[in-house]
Amino acid sequence: MNLSIQKTIEFVKKELQNAEAGHDWWHIERVYKSAKAIALEEKVDLEIVEFAALLHDIADAKFNDGDEEIGPQKAREFLKSISVEENKIIHVQQIIRNMSFKSSLGEISFTSPEMLVVQDADRLDAIGAIGIARAFTYGGFKNRELYNPDIKPVINQSKEAYKNTTAPTINHFYEKLLLLKDKMNTLTGKRIAEQRHQFMEQYLTQFYQEWEGQK
Repeated sequence: MNLSIQKTIEFVKKELQNAEAGHDWWHIERVYKSAKAIALEEKVDLEIVEFAALLHDIADAKFNDGDEEIGPQKAREFLKSISVEENKIIHVQQIIRNMSFKSSLGEISFTSPEMLVVQDADRLDAIGAIGIARAFTYGGFKNRELYNPDIKPVINQSKEAYKNTTAPTINHFYEKLLLLKDKMNTLTGKRIAEQRHQFMEQYLTQFYQEWEGQK
């Protein structure tokens, strides 16, 4: 393994050791593995993909008072400390700034083949069985209702509305998770997302049946 990547792994593990369970080291590791697998079928700079996958949630804005520059800045400081080239640091920062679902609701100022790979890997971890687990983990962390039939999902939200929502976790399926299948960039991402999307639909069917006391 590239020594710089190994140092990055060690840094991220230490930084996220007390993170919320949906955005902890294990999330990073899954995204990292998926990104590397997707990258095998794409023409990309693998090192950029690896750095960005490992550092994309190093200081997530939603855990830092909404500050969207803390993550890119922290990534810069670390990469500079291990003597990564300036052009690579800038590329990784731009990926971190622009790859999130939240960012896609506003004006995207950057894209690259490497960003599309990492973006797909991150989105894959937001859907399927693990995506469901992560959604309810974060909902519990924020003390949100599981479901409230009186609060309807809001589709096509603005970036600010999405950032500030306090809606029940089930609404998150309609406001984000079920939308991700059609936002995948790569053929590998699209293929994996299809199956995970179907699993979420099956889960929701079961959820509503149980909610109504049918099963």
